[in-house]
Amino acid sequence: MNTPQATQPSATESLAQGFALHIEQWLRRRGGCDAATLGTLRHAARSVSGATSDGHVCVALTDVAASMANAISVDALRSALRGSGVVGTPAAPGALPLILDDQDRLYLHRYFNYEQRLARRLMRAASAPPCAVSEVARAQLGALFEANAQRTGGAADWQKLAAALALRQRLTVISGGPGTGKTTTVVNLLACLIAQDPGCRIALAAPTGKAAARMLEALRQRAEHLPDHIRNRLPTASFTIHRLLGVTPAGGFVHHAGNPLAIDALVVDEASMLDLSLATQLLEAVPDSARIILLGDKDQLSAVESGAVFSELSADPGLGSACRHDLADWCGLDVEQITPPAPSQPSALQDTAVWFNQNFRFAADSGIGRLAADINHSRADEAVAWLREGQDTSVRWLDDGGALPGEPTQQHLSNGYAPYLEAVRRDPTDHAAITGAFDAFRVLCAVREGPRGVLAINELMTRQAREHLGLVPAGSRDGASAWYPGRPVMVLRNDPLLKLFNGDIGIALPAAGRVAGSDAGSTNELMVWFPDAGGGFRAVAPVRLPAHQTAYAMTVHKSQGSEFNDVLVLLPGQRSRVVTRELLYTAVTRARQSVAIASSAEVLRAAIASSTVRHGGLLSRLREAAAPAG
Repeated sequence: MNTPQATQPSATESLAQGFALHIEQWLRRRGGCDAATLGTLRHAARSVSGATSDGHVCVALTDVAASMANAISVDALRSALRGSGVVGTPAAPGALPLILDDQDRLYLHRYFNYEQRLARRLMRAASAPPCAVSEVARAQLGALFEANAQRTGGAADWQKLAAALALRQRLTVISGGPGTGKTTTVVNLLACLIAQDPGCRIALAAPTGKAAARMLEALRQRAEHLPDHIRNRLPTASFTIHRLLGVTPAGGFVHHAGNPLAIDALVVDEASMLDLSLATQLLEAVPDSARIILLGDKDQLSAVESGAVFSELSADPGLGSACRHDLADWCGLDVEQITPPAPSQPSALQDTAVWFNQNFRFAADSGIGRLAADINHSRADEAVAWLREGQDTSVRWLDDGGALPGEPTQQHLSNGYAPYLEAVRRDPTDHAAITGAFDAFRVLCAVREGPRGVLAINELMTRQAREHLGLVPAGSRDGASAWYPGRPVMVLRNDPLLKLFNGDIGIALPAAGRVAGSDAGSTNELMVWFPDAGGGFRAVAPVRLPAHQTAYAMTVHKSQGSEFNDVLVLLPGQRSRVVTRELLYTAVTRARQSVAIASSAEVLRAAIASSTVRHGGLLSRLREAAAPAG
């Protein structure tokens, strides 16, 4: 007779249980409490720890009370927490492990501290007097956006207004989807800053190496129209945020509030990927005298870690009267023409956010543009009908909701990577051609595990790749070496010494001077080639790589900051709370030319109807930071 095996707690559950034990020990060292209060505190500690593991910054007391086995009112729960001696308040946080704010949000002390510090740094930037803008910069602004005048026909040009706002303010947040003109706006903004001050020190950064490299390349392409004396002063390098701040051996950052970056302007692309901790540490490292420009898409997925910083910062695109008058003057408009959209949430940050709603890459009625809009506006019926009609070849629905990917999905996968594998077979030393072919197509999965997740698809594609390259007989299950020419790998852990960072992708190919042969699967014969900042490639031995995984498929989260010509989106066979509107929108907008979605209609509809909610109190902290002292 088989004995049932005890279910092992997940990493999140183990962490929550560990924190609850820490709270209990903390309480016992301070005299203890009655059993009922102890049980309440244990549950509250588990709840807030679990919430942060799920991406929230805090947990609502209503949720804590509702999840307790013994019924308790929110008032009773609040009283128990405040009387426990382990819960502080925003006004008196002390060194207590938990913080309860006035809106009944319960925090781990560390996350409350991040939120409070970030709010104070943001308010210093937002409340600073307007920056001086020279006549030279204003003239440059007018000249660079002159080409937009025909398109706008005298109406407000929000690209020009965003650039003008960033000239005026210390903090500017620009939200827009792919193809809405963020890069063009930033190029022209930087040209204005350089025209005003040729010595302006500008830093370009993004959360991932891929996003940083793509940002720099896009800026180079958009800068061709600039005069030589300005174009030659544009930044020639971009950085991951970790590289920009500098990682110490102890895991901290070289640059921080006490040792700020020597810059006059910071531009961060894909800022929607910033979690609360990283956003706080990055912005604290920017001197108060510098401009901060954050670019992202408020409708995309939030960071993998805790927080939805960019979404909260871009919530209110309101502009005050003085700001609107300045922008109207600089942009040749009447004040009445500058009418920002209504805010999604009121914020203490005024004169900082701009929303770009017009897409120049995809027409509103184009396949990808229409599908993305239907998803973003929760129009599930319209999205499914549009996919079913199949009238636009840029979008395709693979009606495949089985437990395993069906034949049409597997065929689409094989066809998508066929040009890449042919490039590897044709000339395994042509790194540029191979990397370009690989970056043309990607499989994006909603989940990591399961038969329709990243791990399973990578295993399936590995078998197909080895067969295609003639490394194993067709249908063979022989695993052989994990390494073979053409194996793409994604780095999962930062390694500053190797200058490799989470999300970087390299491809295993023959070492320099070697040609792949029948024994080329040997690790000794292969190196992993990564694109470098200079446009070339550098090799790293497989044995030296930090934690990594095969990268034919990646999660949608990991795809943020990247774009591909063609994308296959693979959703689970059943509904899942992680499959939301934001995830699907993010996946679809990774595609430049075409996107296919493999899913049942039920799962697709459920995803479009479901929204990601991140609990946090940054807007409250901003209001507190803006309030007069005393």
